[in-house]
Amino acid sequence: MTSSKSRALNADAPTKGQTMLRGLDILEAIADGARTVAEIAAQTGLSLSTTHRLASSLADRNYLKFEPRKGYSLGQKLIELGFAGYREADLRKLARPYLEELASRTYDTIHLAALVHDEVTYLDKIAGKRPVEISSRVGGRKPVCSTGVGKALILDRSEDFWRHCYRKEFGGEADPDAMAEWMARMRSYVGLDYAEDFGENEGAIRCVAAPIRDGSQRIVAAVSVSSAREYMDRQRMQGLINEVRNTARAISAELGAPGKD
Repeated sequence: MTSSKSRALNADAPTKGQTMLRGLDILEAIADGARTVAEIAAQTGLSLSTTHRLASSLADRNYLKFEPRKGYSLGQKLIELGFAGYREADLRKLARPYLEELASRTYDTIHLAALVHDEVTYLDKIAGKRPVEISSRVGGRKPVCSTGVGKALILDRSEDFWRHCYRKEFGGEADPDAMAEWMARMRSYVGLDYAEDFGENEGAIRCVAAPIRDGSQRIVAAVSVSSAREYMDRQRMQGLINEVRNTARAISAELGAPGKD
């Protein structure tokens, strides 16, 4: 019969592939409410030293958060990954019928996107029926400040965050006057709950986008209609605003967001 001491030694034996599994055990224990090294060790069967070492490594990578006198909790990185998985699975599935309906009415390319590490990440795409090539793909990334969908994704962020995104995108080429003009447009988009791209990212492409919100009214994604400029003059862009906003609000309602007048 194997003693509990022997089991503990075996549990801590350095075998290939177990480090990752132990880390997952620690994450699950903390998700279940364990906070101290002793509580985590008791729940996982690992020694105190192994628990402390692995938990510290996970905290260094922001998968866990450690606070004195409070102990460990789930970290920002893990929460980001959870939301990313949620967006890419549940949100995409939930939004798809609304995207298809919008595509059938507009004949243009429809995108569903989210903000991941200060970049636009496409979660879904429905190609348009016009002879237009839109250089995007599901899983692909685009800049924030020069895309309509990117602007829509950051409408609820602070102006300091807007400046951060702008400087990150344009770096040393960020012209103060151009940034001031961009900031002014962003302020107007906030009040109107949509955003546009007049070819800032790709000269021949125009876009109208609107934010999708969850039950807390936080923007979690955005939907957009994109097409070539010959199909998307200023008048048509204006005509698409309500179409795109209504689609975004219908998806938001599915996520528990209150309706807007």
